[in-house]
Amino acid sequence: MSIKSIYKAVFEGDASRAADLVQTALEEGLAPTDILNSGCIAAMAEVGQLFEQGEMFVPEMLIAARAMQAAMAILKPHLAEDEISSSGKVILGTVSGDLHDIGKNLVGMMMEGAGFELIDLGTDVSAATFVQAIREHGADIVGMSALLTTTMPAMTTTVEALTEAGLRDKVKVLVGGAPVTQVFADQIGADGFASDASSATRVAKNLLGTS
Repeated sequence: MSIKSIYKAVFEGDASRAADLVQTALEEGLAPTDILNSGCIAAMAEVGQLFEQGEMFVPEMLIAARAMQAAMAILKPHLAEDEISSSGKVILGTVSGDLHDIGKNLVGMMMEGAGFELIDLGTDVSAATFVQAIREHGADIVGMSALLTTTMPAMTTTVEALTEAGLRDKVKVLVGGAPVTQVFADQIGADGFASDASSATRVAKNLLGTS
C-alpha cells in the first residue's frame, strides 16, 4: 500500500477508493499521521494551489474535499489514539440573517483538509452564539461568512460583541463571502480576509504563524 495512492484518490475526488485505501493502509500498519499529512493534507494542498491558479474549479474542489472527508472518517479514530496536534481550532458560521452555506461548507472542508479542528455553527449565527462558542471551545480563529450585502453589518456587530466580551484579543477574526472585501475587513477590524475557500486556509495558517 502506498500513501501516494491515497493522495491520488483524494486529489481525483474518488471518495470510496480513498476510504478503502486508508483502511487498507491502517491494517498494514502505516502511521495515521503519515497517511494524514502525506496523503490527505498534501493532496488538498495541491487542490487548493491549483484552484488559486485557475486550473481547478469549485466543483472539482468540492469533490476532492468530499473524498478527503471520506478518508478522514476512517482515519479520525486512529488520529485520536495518536494524539495528533491540530493546525488550530476554527469556529465557522454564516452570520445572522444569512442562510447561505455552500461557501462556508467548502471553507470548512478545506480547513479540515489542512488539519484544522472545526466547529461549524451553521447559518444565521448571532453575535451572542459566536461569543458563546468561543468561550466554550477556546478557538484560535473565528471565521464569518456573509453572502448578502444586507447581512454584512452582522460581522461588525459580532466583532463588537467579541470586544465587549473581552475575547477580541484572544481570537483571530477571518471574514469572507461574495460581497466582502479586504477594505470592509479592514474597516471592521478583522484580522484576515479570504476571497475563496482555498485562500481561507492559507490566510488562517498565516494568522496562526503555521504556514
